[in-house]
Amino acid sequence: MFYYLLKYVLLGPLLRLVFRPRIEGLEHVPAEGAAIIAGNHLSFSDHFLMPAILKRRITFLAKAEYFTGPGVKGRLTAFFFRSAGQIPVDRSGKDAGQAAIREGLGVLSKDELLGIYPEGTRSHDGRLYKGKVGVAVMALKAGVPVIPCAMIGTFEAQPPGKVIPSIHPVVIRFGKPLDFSRYEGMEKEKAVLRAITDEIMYAILSLSEQEYVDRYAAAVKAEEDAATKERKFRRMPLG
Repeated sequence: MFYYLLKYVLLGPLLRLVFRPRIEGLEHVPAEGAAIIAGNHLSFSDHFLMPAILKRRITFLAKAEYFTGPGVKGRLTAFFFRSAGQIPVDRSGKDAGQAAIREGLGVLSKDELLGIYPEGTRSHDGRLYKGKVGVAVMALKAGVPVIPCAMIGTFEAQPPGKVIPSIHPVVIRFGKPLDFSRYEGMEKEKAVLRAITDEIMYAILSLSEQEYVDRYAAAVKAEEDAATKERKFRRMPLG
């Protein structure tokens, strides 16, 4: 109930007023039945903008940290995500991927829309990174189409670390559904899962026109953070 209150009364109208998003390809989102919407992830605002413009309810798999943050900001964030019906997923540990897949399949089994960011995390620099294969596993196991989606302009409006978004033009672009039924029963084949995931990422890339990096975003971010710390350490005065 509170999901629709947020969407139509409390949050949705405000997001439309601030961002004035231009929507393209909305006809590609099915009016009924289960489907996965796979998109790029540039901003914290992405979680709220897409649900605000879709006619149907969409459930995202959100990182568990959004539900456990400290202080007033953490409690407000957790409140919004729970109210919007989003599902927390613990990304730590070896079973994290399987837990996300189970939760996603649960959403799809109810003929609902599932939102997922195949990169696994927000892009820290606005580029599009290599996708993880969980989206392919869910598409094959549930036998559902994947609709690629590109968020354009949200990185400029609210890049990582920025609390209050700036007013910036935003485009939300949906592509034609991708059908992977030809791979039915092959969800354990690593080569197939990688091929499907790469096809999804290419579709997102075609919509977003971002620069593509054939590496996982988390690994690149970790390397850059380590390099920054090393440079700071070298500049520290001795004694």
